[in-house]
This record gives sequence, structure tokens and C-alpha cells, in this order.
Amino acid sequence: MESARARRVARVPARDSGETELTVLVEVVERFQRLRARKPRVHCLTNSVAQPFTANLLLAAGALPSMSASPDEVEAFIHRAGALLVNLGTLDAERRAALPLALAAAAKVSAPFVLDPVFVDVSPPRLALAREIMAGMPAVIRLNAREFQALAGLSPEPSHVRDFARAKRCVVALTGASDTVSDGTRLITVRNGHGFMAQVTGMGCAAGALIAALLASGAAPLQAAVSGLTAIGVAGEIAGETAGGPGSFAAGILDALDALDGQTLRARARLEIGDAG
Repeated sequence: MESARARRVARVPARDSGETELTVLVEVVERFQRLRARKPRVHCLTNSVAQPFTANLLLAAGALPSMSASPDEVEAFIHRAGALLVNLGTLDAERRAALPLALAAAAKVSAPFVLDPVFVDVSPPRLALAREIMAGMPAVIRLNAREFQALAGLSPEPSHVRDFARAKRCVVALTGASDTVSDGTRLITVRNGHGFMAQVTGMGCAAGALIAALLASGAAPLQAAVSGLTAIGVAGEIAGETAGGPGSFAAGILDALDALDGQTLRARARLEIGDAG
């Protein structure tokens, strides 16, 4: 059971930054509301399994998704997008060919990108590719504990997340039962979510896309990661209250995200600021 502290937003200062959980919460709500207002376009070079759910979740949040993996047209789509998601889930020949074109196009128009290094813990060639992509300076890397261990060579502890983010000069968002986010200095834990989230294929992929949408709406990388993970976590909790299983939950989280407003996000968010180290 979670502590009373984890269930409230307390005014605990973060060392060196002057931030509190309350000030971070204000930013989370503001960034999510800005996403709703701006309706940014996000291009998702993502895996085929996650495409429908990712597109629907982005629409529920207020963003406009595009999903083409064709090397012939990926550059044109990225030139119209505010951010790019690079997800390594299904690395077929078409996506491999489109990947360098997508990254070059994003760099050309200064569009930030999110890297989701799916299954780098399973495939050495995929791990090598992810490390190559990291040289292009992703704004955010979203990954789970096994992927973090493979990519960073470190155990998935908060201090190691911070150290890896500092070394790679980007934001790292380690997701799981709770989510740890760091930009190499600040360390924020998001404690929202529901157990069914781990039973829906593409949930993590969609979270990466939501972070990209927040980047496209003008949020800084740390704000985008914390806001995206908080919003999807709160929506998951709301959906879980009535879901009978993962099937109804998958539909329910889309409805919950579509209905999510600033007041609900403010009331239900559970954030903690760690030692900046």
C-alpha cells in the first residue's frame, strides 16, 4: 500500500532547483492544457502492432497523428509535424530504410524526437542501432527497466537514471509500476497508473507518442515526459475503476484521456521530487 505522502502533493523542495511537487504539478496541468489547445501534429515511426492504439490515444489527447513508414514520404510528413516518435518495435526493411530519412528530416526542421528502444535487451543489432540513434540527441528516451539495463549498462535505480540522463544530455523516462524521469539534474517520480496498463499491447509505445505530442506543443523535454506519463497514468486509474479486464480497459483509457481536464489531473496526480544529486 502506498504511503500517505505518495497520495498527496506535498510542498517538499527539490535541492538546488527550488521546485516543489506543487510547482511541477502546475506545469503538468499547464502543458497538458496547452496540448489540447494547440492540437500539434506528431509523426510516429512506430511498430505496426502499436499503430492503431497509438493513433487513437493521440487523438484522445488532442494531437494529430501521422504514421507513414514509407521511405518515399516520411520526410514530407515530418516537415509538417512538430515532433517525431522513433519506436524500434517492428524493425522491418521499410522502417529501417525510413529511419535515417526521418531523423535527418527532423534535424532539418529542428523537430525534437523521442526514442523508444523497444526490445534492445533481446536483440544485439537493435541495441547497436539504438546507440547509433542516440548520437542524434533525442529529446527524451522512454524505456522500461530491462531496456534501460541493456542500453545504459546500469541497474534501473533512480540515481542511475539521473546519471545516464546526464551522460547522454537528454531526458530519460523509465516507466514501470512507477515512472522515474530525469534530465540529469532533476529527478521526478510519477506514481499514477493501473495494473492493466501492463496487459495492453502498445501502452508504453503510446506513452512515448504522448510525450512527443507534448514536445510538439512546446513543452521542454522534462515537462513533456512528466506531463505525458502523469496524464496517461491518471487516465489509466480512471479507466481501471470500471474495467472488467484489459480489453475493456484499453477502450476505457481512451475515453478517460479524452475526458481528462485540468481539474481532474490536478486532483489525482501523484508526483515526488527526488534528490537532485
